[in-house]
Amino acid sequence: MTPDLILPYDGVLPVFASRPVWCGRGSTVIGTATLGAQAWLGDDSVIRSDGQVITAGERLWLGARSTVHIATESLPTHIGDRVTVGRNAVVHACTVGSDVVIEDDAIILDGASVGDGVLIEAGATIFPRSTLEGGFAYGGNPAKQLRPVTLEEIAERAERLREAADERPAGPEPVPPEVEESVFVARTARLSGRIALGAGVTVLFSCELAAEVGPIVIGADTNIQDNTVIRTRGEGVVIGRDTTIGHNVRMNDCRIGARSLIGIGSVLAPGTVVADDVMLAGGSTTDPGQLLEGGHLWGGRPARILGTLDPKKRALMAHIVEGYCRHGREYRALQEAEG
Repeated sequence: MTPDLILPYDGVLPVFASRPVWCGRGSTVIGTATLGAQAWLGDDSVIRSDGQVITAGERLWLGARSTVHIATESLPTHIGDRVTVGRNAVVHACTVGSDVVIEDDAIILDGASVGDGVLIEAGATIFPRSTLEGGFAYGGNPAKQLRPVTLEEIAERAERLREAADERPAGPEPVPPEVEESVFVARTARLSGRIALGAGVTVLFSCELAAEVGPIVIGADTNIQDNTVIRTRGEGVVIGRDTTIGHNVRMNDCRIGARSLIGIGSVLAPGTVVADDVMLAGGSTTDPGQLLEGGHLWGGRPARILGTLDPKKRALMAHIVEGYCRHGREYRALQEAEG
């Protein structure tokens, strides 16, 4: 069995020690990734190695809609043996030891180091550059050490996650909409309803955009990263130009301005308004109707102002947009060649 979509990056294809035990629909592996024996990849899971390497040991179990990625040009991701990742989790540009359980909706951010025999509880956010000592459970936002854990408990929690796995119901394969040449929509993304994509937009792997009531309008050169879900149940969603929506973001019926960044795993409540020039930290949430004023770094649950959006952060945000415009062109050509 092989992933639903395999693509090279910079001419390099992923390497599998053996055929995965299971590959769900929409599962995607890209670039310089190396996976050990007995991998299990759930529906819409994404392993994307485009600019740095990803290595995973034996018996990686990656739940539905979970994402493993790197920090382009700066940080790889290394995962040990017997690691179980729940649903809608993100493992990003970090190091994870062996015999680790990462539960549903947990997020591990850039430069973090997770020791052996660690349990990361559901919904936890591991902040950038954190070090998690082995043999403990961690939870919260930011995650804190909670209590010691044994390998027996680790194994039990891993089995519980696997038993709870639910696969996407069978249905028609997604049909990418007709878009202009500068737009990239991944084959594993699912788009439905009234959706307008500006020039240079990238909608990446296993995203779901469902305009169930109001429309979804996305401005030029904006990137929607893997496993993000955008739904409308009211007035719709409008996202400005030159904006980044990180991995595994959830939002509906909100407004996001231009030149903003919505961090990995964030959840935007209905009625949220994000002004131009906002950075929202990974793992954040908003309250219904909350206004995020421009020119600031926001973060927390619910989000609050953490600092000023200084020139360094603005330059980083612009660099990400430029990189994803390039990725979009590359992936469109690769996907067309793959057929």
